Amino acid sequence: MGTPDFIEHLDFLRKEIDKALKKLPIKKNSSEFEAPIMYALKGKGKRIRPILTHLAGKAFEADPEDLINAGIAVELLHNFTLVHDDIMDGDLIRHGQDAVHVKWDEPAAILAGDGIFVLAQLSLGRIREGTLKAHRCFNESALEVCEGQAMDLNFASDSEIGLNDYLEMIEKKTGSLLGCAAQLGGILGSQDEKTCESLKSYGRNLGKAFQIQDDILEIFSDPESMGKSLGSDVLTEKQTVLTLIAKKDNATEWKKKSAEARKLQIDDRLSFLREYFEQNGIRMKASLLAEQTAEEARTSLGVVPESRRNELEAFTSMILERKN
Repeated sequence: MGTPDFIEHLDFLRKEIDKALKKLPIKKNSSEFEAPIMYALKGKGKRIRPILTHLAGKAFEADPEDLINAGIAVELLHNFTLVHDDIMDGDLIRHGQDAVHVKWDEPAAILAGDGIFVLAQLSLGRIREGTLKAHRCFNESALEVCEGQAMDLNFASDSEIGLNDYLEMIEKKTGSLLGCAAQLGGILGSQDEKTCESLKSYGRNLGKAFQIQDDILEIFSDPESMGKSLGSDVLTEKQTVLTLIAKKDNATEWKKKSAEARKLQIDDRLSFLREYFEQNGIRMKASLLAEQTAEEARTSLGVVPESRRNELEAFTSMILERKN
């Protein structure tokens, strides 16, 4: 999980990011537009993406102020997707509090998400080094994240998708944003295209590993740790890495067990699925897949000078070993 000094450094970065979020150029009042935005941004987010931008940029001596502005833009894009995704997915809890559409209503949440996206663009506009490249990187990622969400929604009604389809989807929906976060560090550090592409590949694979781990934790963690509805994807029969591995291993058996689980009460259903995934080695296979994907991410860090690679390697391990 990293040395005490590294953990302390991450805590410092989170505090700086939270301070910057509080200074966003929006009115601090209780109107039906600003209040949902502030509410969405005050949740207990881990700030993984802006931290990644900072660590990648620091490795190439990028300007700290540019890194803050770029990191804030990425964090805002992430929150924009969460607000809208919670509506589409019907999730009720986010970052340990009611989702925005639950606290207010769907129209207010849609507007809040739109406002957050515009604030991200304004933050990007304050970057001084590689501004045009940063904008292109950011908006290409934003478009790909939307494509990933569209795939996710389509997969909900497609029983024919396989594990490879799912991995492609999460690379777009989750990996693309972490790829952007890492690539921005290279852009702001004035690195060449090859280096920036390697950082992007690092982030994309790290994002895939993160989502695989998230799928596991959603079943094997607890609501307080996760800060969102536990088991919501599996209980609503959305495809996850666990269900797809189960189907790949033994489609007939998984179909039978899914039908049995469907007849149970929610708490009993979750326990039933936990036991099935554990006893049939499905959890272990998902964990191995996360480790393999994280190792692919580490390989891309070869473009970072060895003397400056430690923090990014520690960050990678932290993602894989997280408990929430």
